[in-house]
Amino acid sequence: RPAPDTLRRARFDRPQASLDFWKLLYVLLKQIHGGRWTESDAIGAQVSFVKWALWYRGYGRPQLQRLPADGSAGSRELLLAFSWLLHSPGLLERLLARNRLQTGDETSVCTCEEEVPNSQEGTSEAGAGDRVDVRYLQWLNGRLRLQWCSLHAQHQEQCKLLHKIHVFTSGSHMDQNLGHFSVTEADLIRQPENYKQLLQLLEAETMQLEAFLEWKQLEPVYWQWMETVLDNMAEEGNMCESQDAHVEKRSLPEVTSCCPWADKLIGQMDRLSRDLMALQEQLHQLVAQRKAAWWEKVATREELQKERFSATARKIQESVELKLRGLTSLCAPQKNKVHGLGRLVLRNKHPASKMGFGQCVSKEAAAAVSAAEVIRELQVREASLQRELQQLRQQCRHRLDGIAEGLEGVICISP
Repeated sequence: RPAPDTLRRARFDRPQASLDFWKLLYVLLKQIHGGRWTESDAIGAQVSFVKWALWYRGYGRPQLQRLPADGSAGSRELLLAFSWLLHSPGLLERLLARNRLQTGDETSVCTCEEEVPNSQEGTSEAGAGDRVDVRYLQWLNGRLRLQWCSLHAQHQEQCKLLHKIHVFTSGSHMDQNLGHFSVTEADLIRQPENYKQLLQLLEAETMQLEAFLEWKQLEPVYWQWMETVLDNMAEEGNMCESQDAHVEKRSLPEVTSCCPWADKLIGQMDRLSRDLMALQEQLHQLVAQRKAAWWEKVATREELQKERFSATARKIQESVELKLRGLTSLCAPQKNKVHGLGRLVLRNKHPASKMGFGQCVSKEAAAAVSAAEVIRELQVREASLQRELQQLRQQCRHRLDGIAEGLEGVICISP
C-alpha cells in the first residue's frame, strides 16, 4: 500500500517518490502476469519489466517509455500509470480471487463454446525452408498423446483418492449441505499442529479483504484527487506553451533585423516550396497511372479466378452444412454456461440430490450444478468436434489426391 507522503510527492513530480512507485508497479504487474519477484531484484530489471508490461497491456504514453532506467525520476508519470492500471475493470477482484485461500476441494468447470481459429490460411505459401519432416511431426504427436494419457491417469488417481476421503468423512462436517471434509480439513485432523499456518493465511486474506472494502469506500475521493493532479499538469503544459510562443514572437524580429541575409534565405525557401509543389503534382500523376495499371491487373486476375470460384463455393457450402448440423442444439433454449472454479460436494444417492459443483452449496437447487449435466453437455460438444474433424480429414484427403495426380511416376498408397 503506497504511503500518503509518496502520493503527495508524486503529485508534484518529486524524485524521492520514484523508486517507491517503480517497486509498487513492479510487484502489482508481477502478480497480474503470474510471475515471482523478490526484494533483491535490480532496479533496472524492475524498470524494464514495468515499461514492457504497461506497453503490453495498452498503456502507450511515450513519456513513460522515456524515463531513465535507474528509476530516479518520473514519479508523476508513474502515478498516472498506476491510476490507469487501477482503473482497469475488475483488476482488484481478479487479484483477490487469484490469491484466495482454498480450503475446499475445487475443480475447474467450463461448458462455454470457444471459437477454433482457422489455421489453414497461409499454409500454402510456405517456402522450401519452412518444410518439416513428417516423421518428426508423428513423433511429436505420439509424445503429446503419451503425456496426455499420463496426465489423464494421474487425474483419475487423484479423483479416486478424493472420493475415498469424501466417503470416509461423510456425515462428519458441521455444515449439513457439505456433509464431508475436504482434503485440507482432513489434513488438519491428522496434523492439528498445522492449524497455526492456516490461521495466519486466513488472517492475511482477511486483512486484504478489509483493505479492499476500505478502498471501495474511499475510491471516489482518490479519483477526485487525481482530477486535481491532471488539472495541475494541464496548467503547467499551458504555461510552457505560452512561454515558448512568447519567446518565438520576441526573437523573430531580432533575427530579421540583425541578419541582412534573411531576405535571401526566405527567397530560397520560396523556390524550394514551389519545387516541392511541382514534385507533388508529378507524384499524383504517377500514382494515378500506377492505380490504372493495377486495376487492369486486378480485372485480368478476376477473370482467371472465375474458374476457381465454383470449387471454392463448393467448399464453402460443405463448411456451411457442417455448421448447420449444430443448429439444433443452438436453437434450443439457452442455459447458463458454467465457467470457473466450483467446489466438489459428494451427495447421497437418492433422487433428490446428485454429485454437484457449487461455489457455495446451499439448500436451493439452483446453487449447484450436477456433474451429470456437465458431462452431457461436454459429450454433445465432443460429438460436434468429431464431426468437424471428420470433415477436415475428408478435405485433406481430397487435397492430397489432387497433389498426387500432378506427380508423374509416383504411386501413393494410403495407410
